Amino acid sequence: MLTLKLLKHIPAVSRSSQQELSSWNLSITRGVKVAVVGAAGGIGQPLSLLLKLNPLITELSLHDKSDTKGIAADLSHICTASTVRAFNGDTELVCALESASIVVVPAGMPRKPGMDRSELLDVNANVASTVARAVSNVCPSALLAFITNPVNAIVPIVAEVLKQEDAYDPKRLFGVTTLDVVRAKTFIGALLNVDPDTVRVPVIGGHAGQTILPLLSQCEPELRLDADKKAELVSRIQEAGTEVVKAKAGKGSATLSMAYSASRFVNSLLRAINNEEDIIECAYVQSTLSEAEFFASPVLLGPAGIKKNLELPPLDEDEEERLDSLIVQLNKEITDGVKLVAC
Repeated sequence: MLTLKLLKHIPAVSRSSQQELSSWNLSITRGVKVAVVGAAGGIGQPLSLLLKLNPLITELSLHDKSDTKGIAADLSHICTASTVRAFNGDTELVCALESASIVVVPAGMPRKPGMDRSELLDVNANVASTVARAVSNVCPSALLAFITNPVNAIVPIVAEVLKQEDAYDPKRLFGVTTLDVVRAKTFIGALLNVDPDTVRVPVIGGHAGQTILPLLSQCEPELRLDADKKAELVSRIQEAGTEVVKAKAGKGSATLSMAYSASRFVNSLLRAINNEEDIIECAYVQSTLSEAEFFASPVLLGPAGIKKNLELPPLDEDEEERLDSLIVQLNKEITDGVKLVAC
């Protein structure tokens, strides 16, 4: 009787609400498999947690050198529809990647205090190359998103490896630079005393130091700063990673903010796979927008990856000067990466 009484008080679902529910359920049935390579690390664990909450994912594949069974078991107790599977070591990498639509790679050694990003290159280049070769053999049509630092050199390395394996599609390879955008939005939001997620600001160039160029002239809402304050803000965005490394005092680098940013980027890829329109993200990709072969800029996403590299907006005089300078550094880092593959 109690059940019947309760049912009488449940409002009828309107036709529009039914359509919304049907649309939401349809998005779930179109879910995909996402593989996280480096799932046991400081970025990998919180990233995996955030991806477990995404209704567009039906299967979450976790891989790392160390045992991921405990992480997978822990995540599998979360009441969302996706299943979680664990894979460990080089021998299980192929199984982890099988049938993946998206492969996101936070694997690699993190940056430590006093360490230049270039010092990571020798170690992390090997990690990236191993993943690239596995992807080329198992899931060459997957969208491939690299977090592994230094991104400026790692993405060109991956491109070269995929070319060697005859599996390179520039539309499907991304360096994740979303954290630079997230930081810019956060810092600008604080300055303007507005919700940071309402801030719109493109960040172009690369993903390290002076190669990061926030286009403050294009900020929405409008940002009015004198030259000194503008330079101070640009510097903080460029050196935000070092700010976190110092604050953690030798105990790590940016992990939680990076996991959040990567989750946002993967969600945009998922939405694009599901044929949502007007999905635009800044990412580090092969590009003809500058004199650098790889360049971070806004890209329009679709089911097969990049639909279009969007044209750069007008830059002010200071941004033009910074762009000329960063291209020199970016080209050097790209060359350093490609040389490692040639050796």
